[in-house]
Amino acid sequence: MKPEEALDPAETSLEEVLATSRRISWANFGKKLLLYTPSFIYYEISNYRNVGCPFPSFSVTGDFCALRCEHCDASLLTSMVPTITPDALFEACKKVKEKGGRGVLVSGGCLSNGRVPLERFLETIAKIKKQLGLTVVVHTGLVSEEVAKGLAEAGVDGALLDIIGDEETIKQVYHLKASVKDYEESLTLLERYKVPMIPHVLVGLHYGELRGELRALKIIAEHNPSAVVVIALIPLPGTPMENVSPPSPSSVVRVLAAARLMMPNVPLALGCARPKGDHRNETDKLAIEAGVNAIAFPSERALEKAKAFNLSYVFLPTCCSQVYIDVNR
Repeated sequence: MKPEEALDPAETSLEEVLATSRRISWANFGKKLLLYTPSFIYYEISNYRNVGCPFPSFSVTGDFCALRCEHCDASLLTSMVPTITPDALFEACKKVKEKGGRGVLVSGGCLSNGRVPLERFLETIAKIKKQLGLTVVVHTGLVSEEVAKGLAEAGVDGALLDIIGDEETIKQVYHLKASVKDYEESLTLLERYKVPMIPHVLVGLHYGELRGELRALKIIAEHNPSAVVVIALIPLPGTPMENVSPPSPSSVVRVLAAARLMMPNVPLALGCARPKGDHRNETDKLAIEAGVNAIAFPSERALEKAKAFNLSYVFLPTCCSQVYIDVNR
């Protein structure tokens, strides 16, 4: 089965797509599932809840983002702890360590060039890794050579960035004067400096439509990712996309299956950004039927399906980007 066929309901049935993807995944990784519940979102499910503060998220720009993308409009930054100076970031990480935390997500809004302004934080990130020993994953936006080199020298545990495969989506949704080639160049730089990279593909980013996801996956597959995370559009209240219909669960999981066909030996995760409620229940169930390696904040339906498939599963209080390490433990 070709990846293009996996995405096309007219070409292949969903059942066939799921079975093919699942067969590849179980052959290469075994019948196990990693369930991630980092503390930047409160989570509770039958017999489990995340407690304490083992993995918070910090924004190096506070609530500022120059792009104000159509799907987010900087709203996601408001849930992060602001750490707008290097000293503030280090002190916040020090508190995480003192409380027995495992790691942190360093994030932030983008400047008008599509980059998170990480340059003045690179030495501090290196200090956090060396002195505190925390797991550090970083949202980068588009990557410069300076940042790629600095992240490598700091020893970060993952560079996370959305890869967009459609020129119009970059302009209309991200309000960004950039191209698909710029995203590919970011992966090239991270690969060159051997930074563990976990690219994300946001299904339905173009106002709920599938547009560019396949191209994004093809680009990712050419750059030796440590893992790949598939997420889905959430129509957030107060954003220009609040009334957009998200992509269907089957569409999301067809993208996940296409990723598996292209990258049979790369760990795949269903990330935290996806609609809740019935949509999440169905997406999670289908993702497990597709043999996904990891799910962030899984639904009850996910656990039911994992048990039905007799999968071994474990909850982890860290970021799902770390699946590339945990899947081999």
